[in-house]
Amino acid sequence: MKVLVLGSGAREHALVKAVAADPEVDAVIAAPGNPGIDATALCVPVDILDGAAVAALAREHEVDLVVVGPEAPLVAGVADVCREAGFAVFGPSAEAARLEGSKSFAKEVMAAADVPTALAHVCTAMDEVEAALDALGAPHVVKDDGLAAGKGVVVTDSREVALEHARACLSKPDGRLVVEEFLDGPEVSVFCVSDGETVVALSPAQDFKRVGDDDAGLNTGG
Repeated sequence: MKVLVLGSGAREHALVKAVAADPEVDAVIAAPGNPGIDATALCVPVDILDGAAVAALAREHEVDLVVVGPEAPLVAGVADVCREAGFAVFGPSAEAARLEGSKSFAKEVMAAADVPTALAHVCTAMDEVEAALDALGAPHVVKDDGLAAGKGVVVTDSREVALEHARACLSKPDGRLVVEEFLDGPEVSVFCVSDGETVVALSPAQDFKRVGDDDAGLNTGG
């Protein structure tokens, strides 16, 4: 079996190593990959946000499975294009990936499904941000609505820092953000894999995002 893994980060490096260790896998292609991945897989340059280019690469190498690592290609619909081209794909559709691609959309889904979540205000203008900060109080939680490589959230007691981050979020095209109620306590992520019918839970994980000790400094990718 041939497997194409999309991405160039540490996550994709781990995916490539795990896939390559499967005795049923004969070859692994990574696009674009990185120097570390190059020791395990054939690295091929491609724009992973271009579904047609990814599908063409999969056809060229006659792969049996496409594994999409990063969020951005999923939100861009790359998994959908590859499925339509006849390839098996590990990764959600663009519609499902909206849960990760838009925090405001995720909030709407959680509200509709009665999933407990922090109280939030969706803002598209600074006067709305000011009102949301007043309503929820400090600590302030300001989240970029879209993908931000794990770095789009600011949690701060400083109103000015919160407003500065809000201005940066709203300055983007179609700028939108979420001001959220602060929830105190440890954060744990539980990941599940599903084929549409069966759900299998993986081990819980915990992100330590701040660049400094004691939760100080800017967020990192985790």
